[in-house]
Amino acid sequence: MSTQTTLLVVGGGLLVFALVVAWLVRARRREKALIEILDLPYGERDVSIEAATERGLVAGTVSFAGKMVDTVDAGGSLKSQLEEAHIPMRPGEFIIVSLAAGLAIGAVLTGITGTWIFGVIGLVMGPVGGVAFLKRKITSRRNAFAEQLPDALSLIASSLSAGHTFLRAIQMMCEESEPPMSEEFARVVAETRLGDSVVDALARMAQRLQLRDLDWVVQAIRIQQTVGGKLADLLHTLADFIRAREEVRREVRVLTAEGRMSAWVLGGLPLFLLLAIQVIDPEYMKPMFQGWGIAVLAATAASVAVGTSIIFRMIKIEV
Repeated sequence: MSTQTTLLVVGGGLLVFALVVAWLVRARRREKALIEILDLPYGERDVSIEAATERGLVAGTVSFAGKMVDTVDAGGSLKSQLEEAHIPMRPGEFIIVSLAAGLAIGAVLTGITGTWIFGVIGLVMGPVGGVAFLKRKITSRRNAFAEQLPDALSLIASSLSAGHTFLRAIQMMCEESEPPMSEEFARVVAETRLGDSVVDALARMAQRLQLRDLDWVVQAIRIQQTVGGKLADLLHTLADFIRAREEVRREVRVLTAEGRMSAWVLGGLPLFLLLAIQVIDPEYMKPMFQGWGIAVLAATAASVAVGTSIIFRMIKIEV
């Protein structure tokens, strides 16, 4: 592959990705500005924002991708995951950005190595990387919420002891806490203002975050609301219990850190070496990209994937 062709391939892929990202950022800013002009609460849009925004080729592509996602993912799992990860994107936008990232990575790898197989690998890495980023974002947000939960419960219990109501105690905690704790409990407060009960709003938050500790908190509050008792003492007890569990989880993460690092190194090293050898000496790897060489590479990739997944299963310890 000539230098000019390489530059065209790499530049074309990067340009497509940059255009898609720039359009999404511009559209998101335009939507936020329109919401501020209308001064409507979150979730109440009397004016269709999609109809008020500009339309174009990319906008139509995003709309088409959204319809395809709705058809394939009828349960709305991708939408729920984006909401849980607190990523302000529609499912169609997420799919388009993931595909554009895969196209850019594939173009760069094809231009660098001069082999179409690396382009296919890069094209697959876009959606796979998008899903991995989404799951990583969700896990990170859950862990941050779990770490903040004991202190939040203690703060709510202290406010209750001072004479505040349960809802007012939650509002005061939101003012003192940092995201994601403040974001999730602020949503609980907003739902109660729309007429829902506090316990039901907390139950939906627990279902959304899928944290066992939070489930126990909601169940304990529901029982307390039924049988009575001092809610402040109950929250102090729950905070101490959850804090002890968090210490155990941290110890487990420390003990399994070496296993996680080994899995990432052993999983990424073969691909890195293959790419490095292809860039340094393309003729050396040429037999591997024809005939039985492709089958050997596929079997090797499957073996590495299975071995990495086994390591991750071995170090996954439920607390």
